[in-house]
Amino acid sequence: MSLARRALAEFAGSAALVAVVVGSGTMAADLSRDAGVRLLANSLATAAGLAVLIVILAPVSGAHFNPVVSVAAWVLTRRDAAPAVRGREVAAYVPAQTAGAVSGAVLANAMFGLPAVQLSAHDRSAPHLLLGEVVATAGLVVVVFALARQGRAALAPVAVGGYIGAAYWFTSSTSFANPAVTLGRAFTDTFAGIAPASVPGFIVAQLAGAALGGLLLVMLYPGSPRAGAEPVPGSAYQPR
Repeated sequence: MSLARRALAEFAGSAALVAVVVGSGTMAADLSRDAGVRLLANSLATAAGLAVLIVILAPVSGAHFNPVVSVAAWVLTRRDAAPAVRGREVAAYVPAQTAGAVSGAVLANAMFGLPAVQLSAHDRSAPHLLLGEVVATAGLVVVVFALARQGRAALAPVAVGGYIGAAYWFTSSTSFANPAVTLGRAFTDTFAGIAPASVPGFIVAQLAGAALGGLLLVMLYPGSPRAGAEPVPGSAYQPR
């Protein structure tokens, strides 16, 4: 696949992912005043949508949809004879993922008759929420790359989607675990939004979580990926 085609897949996948997150959150808020019901609807839609997107786009780009996953793939494989991700791919993927995430939020706003571009007023700056992002992102990195090192890439849609769906509920931050999606969700003042002032703290926490997850991964799986193993599609999503 050409690099341009792979970057396009990352753009489209990231846009679709954020549209699912924001759109399902907006629909849930319209249909129920119960916060638990809203989160349940949002998490189920996100887990299912993420799994489908990985199935569809993994053969093209690896279905990262997440700068943390792309950078981690480069760091963890750059010394291999045939690295799964090279630096030039990271340089193409990260802008595509970020632009896609913002576009997905704008699209979701428009679909629900809201101003296409909004800035969220949903503050998420509390320290316990940042800790939640560290945990969520560390877990995501372990899930994605443990599968790669086991040679079980076929399980990625179920495993990654299932992890994100669960992390909606067991992390205080509802598991954004994705810098691009975090930035994209700053452009919607809905159930799924995050205030722009809260974005830097979330991204720092996600980077710390990625480093922690990578360290845990190499301690658990010190060898290289199994011979012949396919690069595992990964993504990350984030909840409400």
